[in-house]
Amino acid sequence: MLSRIMIVFLFPCLLLGQESQEETNSYIGLNSELTYELMEPNQNLRKLEILIDAKSEGLIPEKSLSFGFSILGIANYQSSNRDSKFAYLMRHPTPNNQIGDAASEIVLHSAQVSLVSSINSWITAYGELLYSPEQSFGEGTITGIQRNQVDLRKGIIMIGNLEKFPVYLGLGKMDVPFGQMRSVSPFTNSTMWHAFGPLAYSGVVGFKKYGVSASLTAIQGGAQFRAANVPVEGTEVPSRVNNFAADINYTYKVNQGTSIRGGISYIKGSAYNQEWPITHFTQGPDNNPAVAYYGELVFNNRLLLQGTIATTTEVWPGTFNPAPPLNEFEASKVNSLNLGARYTFNNTGNVIYSLSGEFSDFKAGPENSPWERQSQIVVGLNAQVEKTTRLFLEYFRTAGYAPLNFLTGGNFDNPGRTHSDRDARSFGFVLGGLLSI
Repeated sequence: MLSRIMIVFLFPCLLLGQESQEETNSYIGLNSELTYELMEPNQNLRKLEILIDAKSEGLIPEKSLSFGFSILGIANYQSSNRDSKFAYLMRHPTPNNQIGDAASEIVLHSAQVSLVSSINSWITAYGELLYSPEQSFGEGTITGIQRNQVDLRKGIIMIGNLEKFPVYLGLGKMDVPFGQMRSVSPFTNSTMWHAFGPLAYSGVVGFKKYGVSASLTAIQGGAQFRAANVPVEGTEVPSRVNNFAADINYTYKVNQGTSIRGGISYIKGSAYNQEWPITHFTQGPDNNPAVAYYGELVFNNRLLLQGTIATTTEVWPGTFNPAPPLNEFEASKVNSLNLGARYTFNNTGNVIYSLSGEFSDFKAGPENSPWERQSQIVVGLNAQVEKTTRLFLEYFRTAGYAPLNFLTGGNFDNPGRTHSDRDARSFGFVLGGLLSI
């Protein structure tokens, strides 16, 4: 019955598309390589820049509508030296889904559907629906109904054409240009992204020419979807545009395959402003700005080296627990470091192989505090197939267990107790594949 209804609904749409194509030379179909770039989850998170670059390179035809689909499946094994404390950040919240000192999975990590529409040579729209039970903030286990929802992960309206003018505009729900949040790993996001990668309702004014890429972003206030929070009248309600970010970077091209890039970013309100006890997406007494410095070297289109440092400019009030014995640790700024390298063995062929290694960390407390830091090392082997699919194997190791929710305590009867543990250690393996159409 459902299939018949869909045929009845889609048939006139297809006829309309054919008629439109004949009359106005429009296009409806697939754009697989662009779909892959827009929906891959960790290696290039500035999706607005991907859109404007694709537009200027003629990869998005005028009067076109492109459909896309991406699916990511994994099998993994993890082991921890602490009961039910797994610091690997590619699934959360972990206590609900990982019990004991070992965990294993064969799961669908995520699935996405996207649309790219070009109205004319200046106006482009992008929308992305995401199903991601492993990284949902819903309650329960990965089979719970609240974690098995589909939401509009990103939605962008873009006005711009770099071939005619170097300034472009973006509006919607998107990744805020702040720092270098990409990872060199085939699957695992860096700890830097988890700590400082904002996703928010926002509007962007961007400039791109002469090797310079700059942006100024107006961000909806309150507690946003990720890593952006400026209180509105002392609440987390997003009823005012009172947050912003600025970013500028310069790329120097040595030759066709070698380039150097450096950049700096600022955001007025990071995620780290709550008082004790800390809980996700709640208001703080004031905003806590953050800055990021980043650089990247590409050599001969084979070797990629990158690094990022990000820090808040003020201490995070909630990192001070007033209850003894934890009150001996003073409130701290939040810092993160990311260092990564990837080497590509072959630049031609249907399958391109690469090896990557990455270190990233999250530091939220003074030395020897239970919530001092959480770090992650990832080594990955990737096989890129036809530019739209990748098969991968990763090994990871974490040190420290510092979850943001109740980072410094407040979720036990004893207020002087915390579930954070600087001596927690875990390791694991991930095998998986990402397919985009």
